[in-house]
Amino acid sequence: MKKTLTIIGFLAVFTAGAALADDDCFVPMADWQPRDAVAMLAEENGWTVRRTKIDDGCYEIDGRDAEGRAIEVTVHPATLEVIEFEYEDDEDDRRERDHERRDDD
Repeated sequence: MKKTLTIIGFLAVFTAGAALADDDCFVPMADWQPRDAVAMLAEENGWTVRRTKIDDGCYEIDGRDAEGRAIEVTVHPATLEVIEFEYEDDEDDRRERDHERRDDD
């Protein structure tokens, strides 16, 4: 009985952890919206795009919001639904600006 409860407890925790970590997009490429549609989504939201890339099967936008804050936005490739929206911290911004200054020198 103790062994059964241990297994059930493990499965419950494992399943919950997998569900929480499920920010991947599993969509066939034929169903993806084009990058131009992602750019239009960003423009409609007032975001300035520095880079758009694919991460874990999702579109990921790195840029700035309308107020100039650094953002990272994860977008579903088929529906263009915003899955995750993060503000980057100021320390990352400072490092990025310092790196850009060094490149200019």
